[in-house]
Amino acid sequence: MRLQRLILALVLALSFTVGTVPADAGKGAKGSGHTTKTASKPKTVHVKEYTRKDGTKVKAHDRAAPKSKGTTTEKTETAKETKHERTPAVVSAARDENGRIKRSASARHAFEVQTGYPHGRPGYVIDHIRPLVCGGADDPSNMQWQTIEAAKAKDRVERVGC
Repeated sequence: MRLQRLILALVLALSFTVGTVPADAGKGAKGSGHTTKTASKPKTVHVKEYTRKDGTKVKAHDRAAPKSKGTTTEKTETAKETKHERTPAVVSAARDENGRIKRSASARHAFEVQTGYPHGRPGYVIDHIRPLVCGGADDPSNMQWQTIEAAKAKDRVERVGC
């Protein structure tokens, strides 16, 4: 009985708020850091100060909001410039829906067979000589066996820039 009253009260409360629109709708909430999409201004998102994995501190700033999947919109003006330097990527690698670089399983297997380790090599990983993010090819000619420790050290250096 008590649960039924609670549900009824919730339904009634929601039914009164469905058709109402606040007086400042479409103007953006003052001080919220977000603006609504209008014809003259692109939507922005506030980014708090943070520290990158390589130790670089990034100051708080506003940036353009991420674009929705499946929509085609015109390019918006870039976010406000921040005081940290950015290293632009030379070539943008193809990425999957999770943002990870697409890898070719057949190229990886071909490299393993070519080097005599068709099921992998214990204590080693396959490394790209020229990183994919810097425009390296995902084929056996750009692959090498590398110890796990050496791969971690190389990855730290590669993250800084191409």
